[in-house]
Amino acid sequence: MKFISWNVNGFRVCLNKGFADFFREADADFFCIQESKMQEGQAEFEAAGYHQYWYSAEKKGYSGTAVFAKKEPISVFYGIGVEEHDHEGRAITLEYEDFYLLCVYTPNAQRELARLDYRMRWEEALLAYIKGLDAKKPVIYCGDLNVAHEEIDLKNPKSNHKSAGFSDEERAKFTVLLQNGFVDTFRALYPDRVEYTWWSYMMKAREKNVGWRIDYFVVSERLFAKVKDSMIYGAVMGSDHCPVGLEIDL
Repeated sequence: MKFISWNVNGFRVCLNKGFADFFREADADFFCIQESKMQEGQAEFEAAGYHQYWYSAEKKGYSGTAVFAKKEPISVFYGIGVEEHDHEGRAITLEYEDFYLLCVYTPNAQRELARLDYRMRWEEALLAYIKGLDAKKPVIYCGDLNVAHEEIDLKNPKSNHKSAGFSDEERAKFTVLLQNGFVDTFRALYPDRVEYTWWSYMMKAREKNVGWRIDYFVVSERLFAKVKDSMIYGAVMGSDHCPVGLEIDL
């Protein structure tokens, strides 16, 4: 079974930069997107054979997530059930017989960590939500999680220490997630591999491969033995992020 996740940085823009070509080539069972920056119905995209689930922010042109699924789920839940966090279209959960799929666009702590306090509340609420899901059946959790967990996960860790996405607080929250029975599939399979999933549009960062790995597939520990591969599609253009993928025998 194949899963893809991609922060498209504006679905309508990405459609004009080859999204449909990659979508068809990937032929994934599940295709998750983050930062759609649109309301449902604002873009025309034929996804034959897929059920579509969109969760838009109340603020137009901001945030937003979506999931394309070949198999219809038992249920779909939008948000994480906490009123403070359910206005920006950041989480969609699809329930299946043997697992939950959770697609998330994590809030950015912003310049000078202006939104770090909110980010910490989000992380605590999300952890409680994921643990609640995991108590019922295993979880496949993916998306732009807006954190580079270890120094290997970004090009310039020293100069970015205490920056949004590499603050001690954000990294510690990811550590806590892993300590609660979850696995970062890419790093678990490839402990020494240096690959990134996001590059700034400035200073030719992608051309120079000055990037960050902030897009993930995380699974419940009891699913990890079924994981066949965890991929980063670094050559795929169309956004400031590249897609990431998971192959798992379910």
